Amino acid sequence: MSLTAIELCAGGGGQALGLEMAGYHHVAAVEYEPHYCTTLRTNRPQWKVIEDDIRNFRAQDYSNVDLIAGGVPCPPFSIAGKQLGGDDERDMFPAALKIIETIQPRAVLLENVPGLASAKFEDYRRMLMTKLSKFGYQPEWKVLQATDFGVPQLRPRFILVALRPRDAEFFEWPEPTGPFRSVGDTLVDLMAANGWTGAETWAGRAMAIAPTIVGGSKKHGGPDLGPTRAKKQWRELGVDGMGIAEEAPDENFPEDGNPRLTVRMVARIQSFPDEWEFAGKKTTAYRQVGNAFPPLVARAVGLAIRRALTRQRIQANGCATEMRLLEEHKPRKSYGKAKRIKTTDFGVSYRKHRPRH
Repeated sequence: MSLTAIELCAGGGGQALGLEMAGYHHVAAVEYEPHYCTTLRTNRPQWKVIEDDIRNFRAQDYSNVDLIAGGVPCPPFSIAGKQLGGDDERDMFPAALKIIETIQPRAVLLENVPGLASAKFEDYRRMLMTKLSKFGYQPEWKVLQATDFGVPQLRPRFILVALRPRDAEFFEWPEPTGPFRSVGDTLVDLMAANGWTGAETWAGRAMAIAPTIVGGSKKHGGPDLGPTRAKKQWRELGVDGMGIAEEAPDENFPEDGNPRLTVRMVARIQSFPDEWEFAGKKTTAYRQVGNAFPPLVARAVGLAIRRALTRQRIQANGCATEMRLLEEHKPRKSYGKAKRIKTTDFGVSYRKHRPRH
């Protein structure tokens, strides 16, 4: 069963690709940046890519959509920025909410940086949850770690999921699937591709996960691996984080040297398949990769939403069991006071209390 989706602020396609892996068919992908749109059209010519600001998106032209997903710009909430939140001109949550209200999809998926889970943005989160509740959804949020889903990188993400009460009864956050992969295991073949004889030794040193990939923005950041602290962590992995290389090291590169990563290597750390092509020059391509929602994490969340929309529950053996669509279930209470379930390094994760049956 194929479910339909609309992708807002599609970027380089990480979330859209992950949702495609989970069985969603995109009826539209909206993205403002021309090079990013070229990336989407090159890799998925069958997608309807709309090159425009989501504030201009004609939501009234769409109906009967199963999922609206979006990775709205993160600088308003990022610890790397000024954290202006709703006062930042790049805040696209209001536009996304307007689209959701107009189209009324069965489900909503919005992702952002873990800064949105911090106490500083408690009022902003409450606003999002309250509006989605008024639209008829049962919203909840959680910070997920990319490493739990096979991504070799420290990349926590704020995930908000909202479903209709009848579907929300079947929603469960995805459990960690793994497998754990180190940077060395992930990149050793790409490091050796141009004949570098030190690739295997390097991989043996790079046995941890990567620090968070930082893509930067038009206002800040270029093609390097992040701030000073991140560069230090990369150096401990045997990687020169001061820039991005055009090609993998060749046979003339010192065996005990610290190579730079290529855009393709960073894309693999983000869990993009090697055949996914990024348009534009190095800086533009790197920003698409660095700002992406890892496809493997998007796939996991997409599958969890899919199970809810198809009324399936996960049994103790890990298998999904389909329920009769006409079976009566008590609807969950509409959004009110949240129940604290877990404290993380990036804030407190909340979900609404589920009544016991």
